[in-house]
Amino acid sequence: MKELKLLALMICAILFYPCQAQIQVPSTQPNLAQQEMMKRGYGMFMHFGLNTFNDVEWSDGTLPVSSYNPTNLDPDQWVRVAKEAGFRYVLLITKHHDGFCLWDSKYTDYDVASSPVKTNVVKAVSDACKKYGIKFALYYSLWDRHEPSYKDKDPQKYIDYMKNQLTELFTIDKSVCELWLDGGWDRKPQYWGIDQLYSLVKKMNPNCAVSVNHTIVYEEGKRKFALPSDMTEDNKYFFQYFPSDFRLWDPKYITKFDKKQYLHEGKSYYLPFEHTICISKRYNWFQKSVQLPVRDLDEMEELFYWCTDNNNSLVMNIPPDQTGRIREYEANAAIALGKRLGLSLGKPLPKNGQFISFNKPVTASSVWKDDKGKVYEGSAINDGKLDSHWTAADTLATVEMSLNEKESFNKISIFEAQDEKNLPDNFSQIRIPRIQQYSIDILQNGSWVTIFLGDEPMGDCKVIRFPHPYKTSKLRFKVIKATALPSINEICVINVPEKK
Repeated sequence: MKELKLLALMICAILFYPCQAQIQVPSTQPNLAQQEMMKRGYGMFMHFGLNTFNDVEWSDGTLPVSSYNPTNLDPDQWVRVAKEAGFRYVLLITKHHDGFCLWDSKYTDYDVASSPVKTNVVKAVSDACKKYGIKFALYYSLWDRHEPSYKDKDPQKYIDYMKNQLTELFTIDKSVCELWLDGGWDRKPQYWGIDQLYSLVKKMNPNCAVSVNHTIVYEEGKRKFALPSDMTEDNKYFFQYFPSDFRLWDPKYITKFDKKQYLHEGKSYYLPFEHTICISKRYNWFQKSVQLPVRDLDEMEELFYWCTDNNNSLVMNIPPDQTGRIREYEANAAIALGKRLGLSLGKPLPKNGQFISFNKPVTASSVWKDDKGKVYEGSAINDGKLDSHWTAADTLATVEMSLNEKESFNKISIFEAQDEKNLPDNFSQIRIPRIQQYSIDILQNGSWVTIFLGDEPMGDCKVIRFPHPYKTSKLRFKVIKATALPSINEICVINVPEKK
């Protein structure tokens, strides 16, 4: 009898050990989950829930479940649009900060099963992903403004609640490729049980990449979120949430000189970055009852290149509306971008071309100094950061950039630092340009020659494609008319290889 028990224990150990051995953890080099994430590179974010039906971005967990009432719910259409637009995966909001769940959870009645439309949206999207051959990813908010156990003095009670719900989600689809956790700012990092959540997910799917928003901080143990554009040195910044497989700071952009090594308790780990942007010009995440304009195709293209460069990834938010469908004009914009980029599942993501302008010497006719003494230098226009900017001290200003006259270029993209006006929801915004007219000149044989003249506002991102390449030792951006002090985030001078 003892021999039989021993044999049974040995069989269990043998069966259990491979599962344990396959669990992926952060490492100095990309683990399998990170490698798969970098291959995907481009996904569609989908915010949908109670907020959609109440014209708000965030809610406090008191909105009635009865307000969730899509009239033509069609998750198949969501994923079909994603496939046609060239997205490699979809990232679905399963539970936002309000605690409302898009699946039938036995741990709460604040879910679709208690609403007028009881469709298990998580399962429906999962099934559609399998149908159309793209990957499925989940967003889950740590912060829960409805669940009673969240307020319990013992944090483990709510951690167990999250573990139960994540088990439900991964039971619906064990092949989930990514788990995007949010809302960690409402508690100290040690009270979320991130190590428990990470271990649970990895046991269910070792190749699922896991992270928490605001992953990295400037100093270990101190909650000061590190700007992605500052992450230009390996082993300088620290995990706030460990373990994690990638970095998040929604909705910031990385620098073109992004680094991948980050520290935790004296050890270095590899972390790529995932960006989030909205297809809407208003930067809304949940769809509103009124129709809102989409970003210009040129801007979306340049942001795609920027965000997917250097083994990082991008998810673009395209939220369904109150009918339960993605609006046709937004679907068309995403599909048009995919066609312009030539996206397909079997091809690597396209690149922008060679930048010849980064960190080249810059001189500005004037620079503005704010009330706190900060000077907005001309060097910001080519530092590889989209959150730094040059601001002139007068409206009729110029900025000159020295270039290598042996290097050619045939494209320039300009990101203007615009004024921002917050909308009534205190989240969405309108960007207002200052620069109304401008020229781009190059130095040729000792004289300035204008190669582009803009007689209207440049918009959110101006892309100028030239019919033939130019070479010059100096390029000048000249403001001819502006409504306020002109300001530029980045002027990118690019050489795009000719297509064969």
